[in-house]
Amino acid sequence: MHVRSDDTGAPADDGPSRDEHRLALVMHVVCYVLLATCLARYVQRHAAEPRAPWVVALAVLLAVLYAVGAIPAAGGTSPAPRGRDTWPPAHRLVRLGAVVATWAVLVVCAPSFAWVAVPLFYTALRTLPPAAAYALAAFLTVLVVLAQLALAPRFSLDLVVGPAAVATLATAVFAHTRQQADRQRALIDDLLGTRRELAATERREGVLAERQRLSMEIHDTLAQGLSSQRMLLQAALRTWDTDPAKARAHVGTAVSVTGHNLAEARRFVHDLAPADLAQGGGLDTALRTLAARESGPALTVRVHVDDGGRTAPLPDRARSALLRIAQGALANVREHSGATATALTLTRLDDQVVLDVADNGHGFDPATVAAAGPSGGRGHGIRAMRARVRRLGGTLSIESAPGEGAVLTATVPLAPHTEPAPHTEETPR
Repeated sequence: MHVRSDDTGAPADDGPSRDEHRLALVMHVVCYVLLATCLARYVQRHAAEPRAPWVVALAVLLAVLYAVGAIPAAGGTSPAPRGRDTWPPAHRLVRLGAVVATWAVLVVCAPSFAWVAVPLFYTALRTLPPAAAYALAAFLTVLVVLAQLALAPRFSLDLVVGPAAVATLATAVFAHTRQQADRQRALIDDLLGTRRELAATERREGVLAERQRLSMEIHDTLAQGLSSQRMLLQAALRTWDTDPAKARAHVGTAVSVTGHNLAEARRFVHDLAPADLAQGGGLDTALRTLAARESGPALTVRVHVDDGGRTAPLPDRARSALLRIAQGALANVREHSGATATALTLTRLDDQVVLDVADNGHGFDPATVAAAGPSGGRGHGIRAMRARVRRLGGTLSIESAPGEGAVLTATVPLAPHTEPAPHTEETPR
């Protein structure tokens, strides 16, 4: 038995295996050798008998009929896959019936042709469902026994027991072999089914991971930028009549944020890398650009970088994740903390890189935030940051208390890390 799978993982049956083809070829050769031997023996001993031409004609007809059914199997063309209890196509049944009938008539005319039953046993067992194959094997055995008794000068019990025992043994061996082949086919089908399920699971996990990544990217860039624009424009509206200069400053800042958001949107279309990193200069430069953009009359953002003299660039994924975390943290500081000053500290060690975001706002209870679910339609927040560092094998910690400000620390190892299964729960700060 040989089972392969196509490009979709579904099993495809190639029919008999190479071993089965070899066995079939051996049986065909044995059939013709036995037929030729029996014919030669008959012609040598009974050529003068009136029925000799009929016997020769029947032998030739048997050879032709057997060849009609043997050529497709020997050539590698196999029947369509079917169950053990399924009957073969009608044309195969007709050929098999014609072969057996011709052989039976030939045995009646010349009992020595009974030896040709050996390959016919194989053909019957291989072609028919088990019950029909066993019945045909019994019929062939009876004819062989009768032919042996006809050739013998007197009755002998071994002429009855011998063919019956050989036929029973051959049938049992073939049945056992077919059962083993069926078990192997079932195991292969189970293996292919398991492989398809695993591939489908991996595809689903990949889709979920990509969706989560995209949602975090959008939250930390476009959504945060739109939120900033709304706040700035609302502030401009409030001061439009009382302080036109300040209102214009708010509108100018909103225009700047809009330009950055446009760059981020174009970067999404290109390769989803942060726009600040795409401009070159590394993570420290990107953080300073972010700080300058987020700083304003109400909030001052400072950046401190401690690289310890290390000049090797950080991995792209670590740079992107830390920059997105800084963007999300500053958005939370601006919108929720009431802080007037925030410090971004980037520290590089031999085996990891650490980003601290500290503010002097009114603080909060981290346990309360961790237990909260998504609200307000904003979507992600702190749990999105945790998901980012977890993808890289890092950790995220928060130290805060009401009235004491907050410090968010993201630690990312520099060694390669295998991503865990996607985690879809997100909670905003």
